[in-house]
Amino acid sequence: MHAYLELLKMKGVQQLLISSIPARLAYGMISLGIFFKVQNTTSSIAIAGLAVGLNGLASSLSVGIRSVFIDKYGLTWPLRILVPSYAALIVFFNYVDGKISLITISLILGAVAPPINLAVRPLWKIVVPERKQRAIFAVDTAVMSTTAVIGPVLVTSLALSDSPKSALNFCAAAMLLGGIALALLKVTRNWIPEKKEPGAEHLLKIPAIRLLIAEGIFIGLAYGLFETGVPAFTTLEGVANRTGLIFAVMAIFNIFGSLLAGLISKKITPLRAFRSTYLFWVVVCAPLAATNPDWTLLIVSALLGLAGGMQMVFYWEIVEAVRPKGAPTAAIGWLWTFEGTALAIGAAISGYISEAFSPRYCLAAMSICVLVGYLIISKGHVLLKSADRLPTQSEDEGALNTALDKTN
Repeated sequence: MHAYLELLKMKGVQQLLISSIPARLAYGMISLGIFFKVQNTTSSIAIAGLAVGLNGLASSLSVGIRSVFIDKYGLTWPLRILVPSYAALIVFFNYVDGKISLITISLILGAVAPPINLAVRPLWKIVVPERKQRAIFAVDTAVMSTTAVIGPVLVTSLALSDSPKSALNFCAAAMLLGGIALALLKVTRNWIPEKKEPGAEHLLKIPAIRLLIAEGIFIGLAYGLFETGVPAFTTLEGVANRTGLIFAVMAIFNIFGSLLAGLISKKITPLRAFRSTYLFWVVVCAPLAATNPDWTLLIVSALLGLAGGMQMVFYWEIVEAVRPKGAPTAAIGWLWTFEGTALAIGAAISGYISEAFSPRYCLAAMSICVLVGYLIISKGHVLLKSADRLPTQSEDEGALNTALDKTN
């Protein structure tokens, strides 16, 4: 824990974390906010799932383009343009009642989603030395998970209250506050994109990136099925008020998982740690379809959160190790393009599957998708060999000096 306290004492870390929290809270609210708004307006779970899916699809299809733009021109203008546009569109969506209008605006919302996490991730390379990257990734993941705890609980409480429109109004205000705060930070304004290496392969031609894309497609499907399958499950069982609690429990244990991963010795390579925690993830996913929206789903969701929190920390280390120089944002963006597209498809079809058949089919499909993702990594792990090494002492010292130069 001493390592975390050291990080949290750093002024740059404090500023970046605090400024990003409101916008991340908004992202923790938006999917369920769209779901409940559309479901309450149309009385259709399938249409609500379609709206959530199209929102995610538009976001994921455009994130690759947005990330390339950021790597080329910087962070300031994308935040200044997209943040107020997104917030205004959420408010407009909140007061629309037509089915076609709701679906259309959900799609547009995804296309103009501000690059909050895309903006924060590359800034850690400036604010924190290389030898502390695992720890800061853990802290950053924990913060995202914390907002993911509060977001679903808050949006569910507000959406099911006497003033349901307050849910998305709050979401819009949080995005506006956080986005502006992030755009005004000195480290954001001064961030200079990395220079690309001459003759370097295109990001999508790198075998390691292709492997992560293949794995990400199945994980995206898994989370999409879960994201809409759970609220559909609770709604059909007459316990919609438990939706936020289930996601909150999952997110709380996600925090524990990420912090636990950050404490794991750097003597364990990112790839080895990733494969070990992946197997644990497969095991805890197995009984998902046999649960009910009660204590059984809460327990499995907690274990899923624990596994997912650990996975995310090691995953970002692997991405940093295998990506080409000059593409810190594009690497994340293109990976999310494929994973997010799959997530959107999973969310869209899970609404129909839940309504026409049973949400249990969605949960069973999630377990299968996670297993396939594990098999892909196991078979192709040799392509990730650059993430199967430990940094030397000289590399650590050099990274520390570079980081100090950039923050002073």
